[in-house]
Amino acid sequence: MTQHLQRRLTSRLITFMALGMAIGTGLFLGSANSIMMAGPSVILAYMFGGLMIYIIMRALGEMAVHDPVAGSFSSYAHRYLGPFAGYLTGWNYWLLMVGVGMAESTGVGIYMKEWFPDLPQWIWVFGSVVMIGTLNLMAVRVYGEMEFWFTMIKVVTVVLMILGGAGMIWLGWGNGGQPLGLSNLWSHGGWFPNGVKGMVLALPIVVFAFGGIETIGMAAAEAEQPERNIPRAVNSVLWRIMIFYVGALFVIMAIYPWNQLGTQGSPFVTTFAKLGIHQAAGVINFVVITAALSGFNSTTFSGSRMLYSLSHKAQAPAVFGKVNEHGVPTRSVLACLACLVVGVLLNYLVPGRIFAMMMSILSFNTVWTWSMVLIAHFSFRRRYGATAFPLRGWPLSSVVCLAFLMFVVVMLGYSPDTRVALYVGAAWVVLLSVAYVVFGIGRRMNLAANDMNAL
Repeated sequence: MTQHLQRRLTSRLITFMALGMAIGTGLFLGSANSIMMAGPSVILAYMFGGLMIYIIMRALGEMAVHDPVAGSFSSYAHRYLGPFAGYLTGWNYWLLMVGVGMAESTGVGIYMKEWFPDLPQWIWVFGSVVMIGTLNLMAVRVYGEMEFWFTMIKVVTVVLMILGGAGMIWLGWGNGGQPLGLSNLWSHGGWFPNGVKGMVLALPIVVFAFGGIETIGMAAAEAEQPERNIPRAVNSVLWRIMIFYVGALFVIMAIYPWNQLGTQGSPFVTTFAKLGIHQAAGVINFVVITAALSGFNSTTFSGSRMLYSLSHKAQAPAVFGKVNEHGVPTRSVLACLACLVVGVLLNYLVPGRIFAMMMSILSFNTVWTWSMVLIAHFSFRRRYGATAFPLRGWPLSSVVCLAFLMFVVVMLGYSPDTRVALYVGAAWVVLLSVAYVVFGIGRRMNLAANDMNAL
């Protein structure tokens, strides 16, 4: 067996991999929760959140173009902040990917019950684990192409919904020729029906919805011509987020009262029903299932690549550093899938709570990952200055973004529903720190440090 990944991912595939993570159950299912908290002001939360994500992606993109290595931000934290920082960041991200995989596979089970209400939810979750596991064991180009088509289904659906909704708002489509107008945006308690506090409390959910878009960095080690393809993918992030999140939610809440959306399942299904296309509910259900599968697909990819990178820095068992003849780290993929079986068990025990549980708990890991990107980037810029793909407005843009992430952490602790994220996150960091000392990981990493440039 060889020990190296292969560069088979084009700009098109990398871009759609990142979109596949961003346009997942966080939009199709999680948006209902954020709408109930903030009402129409959730649009402002997504706009601001999108701008912050763009800053993070530009910081990550600058480092990835300069040094497209496996492990991405974990390797950058290792190099620019020290081995311990890289170790914590890598394992935190691995846990995040496993947890998001559980949430996405749970989304599959929730939507499949729309068609098969008598079958238990866990069966569909298990089936998705088998399906996505098989896909990730294939050559990375095959995985990338499948992710492209998964994401294309979602993109077309969101665009059609925006266009159809706009026709209903301004032309009266499906409403007897009577335009609905925009009054629903302020007729049910105004733009801030739950006050500014409601919008602020929605920010952790917004953070989770964007989680996974950093797949762009994870894919850098397997990208064709990373110096060209990574910037293309990163630069497309902001406007795509504005279209798919802000545009979709604007249309949804304009044609349907916001305080009814969160009580009737996915806002996308109820919106198409409001448009008069009742027979399309099944089609939309299919779309959101592919959305969940797409996100699940990307988390398995990213989680396995992180394990691969950790093993090459002596931060994980060496067995995870092996790849097959197609450049796929099969043992890392299988290890991630074995952990995802826990999600199947949770869907058997608490099927009605697992999605909300994972949404809350994983916000801490997401904030940790993005914070480490920005902090590592500070050290990177001090060492190299502005490079070929610089973050504009640095260091002010990074300082503002870090302040935003710290604010999200405060909000996690403020809300009783999300406070558990801080407890679980702190416990995980303590556990990792103990393992670092007990197993002598620091000593082993010193021996592997000279091999980092070979990744």
